[in-house]
Amino acid sequence: MSVIVSALDGAPVEARPVEVVERKGLGHPDTICDALAEEASRALSRHYLARFGFVLHHNVDKVLLRGGASRVAFGGGEVLEPIEIYLTGRATREYRGAQVPIEELVHEACFAWLREQLHALEPDRHVRLHCLIRPGSADLVELFERQRRTGRRLANDTSIGVGHAPLSRLERAVLDAERALNAAERKASAPERGEDVKVMGVRAGEQVELTVACAFVDRDVRDVADYLAKRERAAEIVHAAARCEASVGVNLADDPDEGSIYLTVTGTSAEAGDDGQAGRGNRANGLITPGRPMTLESIAGKNPITHVGKLYNIAALRIAAALTDELEAASEAQVLLVSRIGHPIEEPQLAELALRVADARALESIAPRAREIAHAHLAALGDLWHEILSRNLVVHAP
Repeated sequence: MSVIVSALDGAPVEARPVEVVERKGLGHPDTICDALAEEASRALSRHYLARFGFVLHHNVDKVLLRGGASRVAFGGGEVLEPIEIYLTGRATREYRGAQVPIEELVHEACFAWLREQLHALEPDRHVRLHCLIRPGSADLVELFERQRRTGRRLANDTSIGVGHAPLSRLERAVLDAERALNAAERKASAPERGEDVKVMGVRAGEQVELTVACAFVDRDVRDVADYLAKRERAAEIVHAAARCEASVGVNLADDPDEGSIYLTVTGTSAEAGDDGQAGRGNRANGLITPGRPMTLESIAGKNPITHVGKLYNIAALRIAAALTDELEAASEAQVLLVSRIGHPIEEPQLAELALRVADARALESIAPRAREIAHAHLAALGDLWHEILSRNLVVHAP
């Protein structure tokens, strides 16, 4: 395994003239697809573990959401056509003569998540779930099984994981703004705000603008004046959470004079205004950051045992954070991990630790410790699945 420690060149992201950061919130159609893919994987993993004593081969990382149709009205409208969710992928249906109730497990897990997370959505009435999971290919199933014979967890794909630390001030502002609007206590204190929130942060020089799309629930809005007051309250929450000098705009497409405002029945645009797809939203750190190294690999729905598309992106984030936390000389870190199919997950083909240091001469002195940190996190990959099964990391990103 090659672990390369290099100098992080170029201007830090906060010193560049322009920075753009986006976060698709809890109820955004793309985030819903990611979250349901992950819930399906977690449900299958827990069942496999309880029934057979270990997690069997699966990848259920392909989800498509087809938006429904609705009629909104102050005081409460109705969903006319349900949201259609198509969940596909591969999973072990039978093991040593025992059948696995995949459709039942997936349906129960997905509807439980929707009930818990989207307070105005009624899955039994508003959602139709199509579980289209089929068995995996023989070669990948055999590769997955080989780990039990050899005692080594073997990568089931050749893939890339990336991560950076620390977050910039704009990245933190965007992340905190969405989380403030979707705080758990909000469901009781501000039921008019739906979970479908998207925050776009743009910094040009020192000027920061946060553009927010926030779905409002029509049954909890009396009229246009009430809507405008509650929209203003949302803007105040964003401004406070961002903790920086920023101009904040919420639902900028509104035209109140014409009665055109962002109202929904369910709190998500998936009911009528938008469709969704897994892998099109936030990366493993919960953000979309075009000014940083990114990968198209999504962590959602991939098996937590050997799928490096999940494990390496989580590990890269944690290695980067550990490097900046533990190495005083490193003010910033970017981590790149590249796997090779069929090789142990703890031994990537390449690991690059790019560190920003004030004095280039310091790089040589901290390189041994940087490698130790990386090796420690990679060695722990075999235990990461315990944490993945305990909470949905798609939703609870660092």
